[in-house]
Amino acid sequence: MMDVAGHPEGVEMKQEVFLPDDYSPAANEPFMNDKQLEYFRRKLNAWKQELLAGSRDTIETLQDGTRNIPDVADRASEETDRALELRTRDRARKLVSKIDAALRRIEEGEYGYCDVTGEPISLKRLDARPIATLSLEAQERHERREKVHRDD
Repeated sequence: MMDVAGHPEGVEMKQEVFLPDDYSPAANEPFMNDKQLEYFRRKLNAWKQELLAGSRDTIETLQDGTRNIPDVADRASEETDRALELRTRDRARKLVSKIDAALRRIEEGEYGYCDVTGEPISLKRLDARPIATLSLEAQERHERREKVHRDD
């Protein structure tokens, strides 16, 4: 059933948050308030759209690029370029899944908090790496442990 506004009944519609074009999250406002959440939601969605557009371009290029190149060196060079492009797109695919996870955390009210400590992740870190799930300190501890185990 639909409600008066034409939305499915029982589905809560979120009120749109006004966000000025020049908005930047600031430490002197409440952490992960509606404006900050909307800022990061938009940033993540824009990043995701950029990655998906790059993937579409790659698919078109690979489909168009299947031509017969007689020179062995040129063919090898083209194959190397294609392999590099596919690795780049695989990395982009993994990033898209991390972006989707970050968007889910926004919806669930868990975005911006460290998975290990539960403490807020700095706005500066989130702005630079909006898919971050660890505070800088927890990330550094994680990397030190990884390095120790890698050296074994």
